[in-house]
Amino acid sequence: MDQTALDLDLASFPTASREDWLKLVEGVLKGAPYDKRMLTRTADGYTLDALPERRRAAGVIAGRPAGAPWKIIARIDHDDAALANDQLLEDLNGGADGATLVFASAPSAGGFGLPVRHEELVRVLHGVMPELVTLRVEAGRYQGRDIALLLARQFEAFDPARLDIRFGLDPIGDFAALGAAPIEWDALSARLGQTVATLRARGLAAPMVRADGRLHHAAGATDAQELAAVLATATAYLRTLEAAGLALEDAAAAIEVALTADVDQFATQAKPRAFRQLWAAALGACGVEARPVALHMETAWRSLTRRDPYVNLLRGTVAAFAAGVGGADSLAVLPFTQGLGLPDSAARRLARNTQIILIEESNIHRVADPNAGAGAIEERTEKLASTAWELFRQIEREGGMVESLSSGAWQHRIAAARATRAKDVAARRLPLTGTSEFPLVGESVPSVLAPARHAAAALPAEGALLCEPLAAGRLAAPFERLREAAEAANPAPLAFLAGLGTPADFTARAGFARTFLEAGGIEAPPNDGFADPAALAEAFRASGARLACLCSSDAVYATQAVTAAQTLKQAGAELVLLAGKPGEQETAWRAAGMDGFLFAGADLLEVLGDLHARLGIAGKRIDMAVGPLSP
Repeated sequence: MDQTALDLDLASFPTASREDWLKLVEGVLKGAPYDKRMLTRTADGYTLDALPERRRAAGVIAGRPAGAPWKIIARIDHDDAALANDQLLEDLNGGADGATLVFASAPSAGGFGLPVRHEELVRVLHGVMPELVTLRVEAGRYQGRDIALLLARQFEAFDPARLDIRFGLDPIGDFAALGAAPIEWDALSARLGQTVATLRARGLAAPMVRADGRLHHAAGATDAQELAAVLATATAYLRTLEAAGLALEDAAAAIEVALTADVDQFATQAKPRAFRQLWAAALGACGVEARPVALHMETAWRSLTRRDPYVNLLRGTVAAFAAGVGGADSLAVLPFTQGLGLPDSAARRLARNTQIILIEESNIHRVADPNAGAGAIEERTEKLASTAWELFRQIEREGGMVESLSSGAWQHRIAAARATRAKDVAARRLPLTGTSEFPLVGESVPSVLAPARHAAAALPAEGALLCEPLAAGRLAAPFERLREAAEAANPAPLAFLAGLGTPADFTARAGFARTFLEAGGIEAPPNDGFADPAALAEAFRASGARLACLCSSDAVYATQAVTAAQTLKQAGAELVLLAGKPGEQETAWRAAGMDGFLFAGADLLEVLGDLHARLGIAGKRIDMAVGPLSP
């Protein structure tokens, strides 16, 4: 075919205006209010339009140079120095551009982490060519200064101007994680300035101080709260470094920012763009010309699951894509088994390859800020930045990040956001695939080098400066505790699904009830339904279950639910549930032996926790408030 025949005259296509799109939407909504169906309210309180107008005049938000890929960063956290070295070299040879050295003292170490001793650190870094890679440090527990000086001594034979070592000094993050500081902030701040001055005197020029949002995100912060905390922390460090004698331009260049890349794709695409706007505004207020900030991102700890962990591969891919097109300078994808323990070589390789494929095969880095002009991303960027800026100003009015933490005001805000999100998770308004949705009872668990450990205990509640520590958590943890308790029970809990009527009557609700119950580890095998009470009673006795759940349509319930409930009770069922809302029939159904109802919008954790208690399988590991299943 002639090539000219394939050419399209795009000008011949009519331009579709927003009004044209709205007319099409009206046809789909069929009279439903636009603001009820097409506007979404975020956790930060602002609304987003599902059909925002294109921003034709929007400019590019400067991040990486056009066409430059982000740096692929591997996580090194093995507590054996020789094995950590093996992992580090394998990652670098396998395509990583650098590594985050996670020491045992770091809040993110999770019970593992590199040893701090100098001879062990030498072993970890053996064979690494520091001029060719980026090394990031996560220390914690106020050990950042000691580790930074150890690393500086380790590489003193190399040209410091060619070294990209991000020392990650973050005393405010240490304070927030531990809940205590050994000295007052003025003295701690002065020591930070002295450390930076010492490192700069050695000729090191890479960012040395880190404002880290991951700690806040893992503790439950919203996107705007994370950005506000990072901006407030970075501002405190600007003041510290200026007091130490650095020009504000040099102080800004000495700060690296770390943000979380989560599974909400559009939110993650907007987050780095919003922070770059915030940083430019903050520098402008200081009379400093805006310049791109060193921005690192890492996939979200709180979104990882231990159940059906293979879904974490999808979560990591979505988050990595969004961070990449959002403009992250460097990115670490947590291995999909990170929640289970210390990831093995295969899981680490998948974490690297997720990014390698996005860069080398999908080429998503080729365009500088591909979000520019897209209505949905531009609207989200603007509203996220505006909300975060107001939160930042509120922190500043409270005296800054340290004062807000010391007073508990910041922890109170995060706790409110965390509680709201927990309710959404429990009611499946925020579903967790493989955990609260489509759970897989009896699944195989991938191997790890070592099972998860308890993180290092917090410091005693003493020190010159105290606050309530920010504790990291995962959204799936309450469901996982229920599953663990169910698996430890003997015999394992089993539910009998009593399908009434035809398959068309009971299939939908049987599937719903099965997912509901198996989210708590109560296995509910499917069946073909039952034509009469005698067959229902016989099948229940043969099942060995103690719990039964009626499943059918409202029409069938109206004529068969009472008889079926009585039949199951007479057959030995200790608990009889019904899939669906009881409505006006509740009194009659309870009189017939119904013990509770499963329906969309119910608090799964509350209902499942009560079922565990009634079945005698609730152990001490289920640390959640459980309300009654029935009055």
